[in-house]
Order: sequence, then C-alpha cells, then structure tokens
Amino acid sequence: MLTLLNLIILALASFRLTRLLVFDKITEFIRRPFHQEVEEKDENGEIETYIEIKGTGLRAWIGELLSCYWCTGVWCSAFLYAVWLLWPSVAEPLLFILAIAGLAGIIETVINKLLD
Repeated sequence: MLTLLNLIILALASFRLTRLLVFDKITEFIRRPFHQEVEEKDENGEIETYIEIKGTGLRAWIGELLSCYWCTGVWCSAFLYAVWLLWPSVAEPLLFILAIAGLAGIIETVINKLLD
C-alpha cells in the first residue's frame, strides 16, 4: 500500500531524477546525441540559450523527451514506481538518495531566494 510518506519520497525522488536528466551538467552526455544547446545574442546583447533537436524519428522523439521537464517527469515517475513495486530492496536506497538530494535542492533554492 502506498502511504503518504512513500508518496512524498517517490515525488522527491522523481523530481530529482527528472532534473538530473533534463537540466544537470553531469548528464549532458546523455542529452548530447539527441539535442544541442545553441546560444545567440538578442537585440539587447544578452545571451539566450535554446535547444535544437537532432535527427528524426526515434532520435528526435528522445530529444523532445529529454528537453521537456514534464514529459521526462512522467517517465521518471513511472520508472521509479515500477522499480519500487518490483524490486523494493533495490529501489529503497535509490529512492532515498534521490529524495534527500531533491529536498536539499529545494531547500537550497528557497534559502537563496530568501537571501537575495
């Protein structure tokens, strides 16, 4: 049975795994075959970054998936939930590590906003 605590742990773990795949520099090697970041200066001289999807078919689909926080979040949630159901002894350490890191990231963001 899914308890409130389990739901919170799964939600925080999914949040962290999703951010790891979509945004973090450390996983750029995963995204690189599917899209590239392009930087351009706007009319004010500020740098704007956008993503160009590479290829067609499956490659483009994966590129779109990895560039969309919401899309990747659904798949990360499904993956973590399935691992938790099928292999709880494997899932527990993974979920706790990701959940703790996710909560730490949220706390860090809140503190930075309060100090600014």
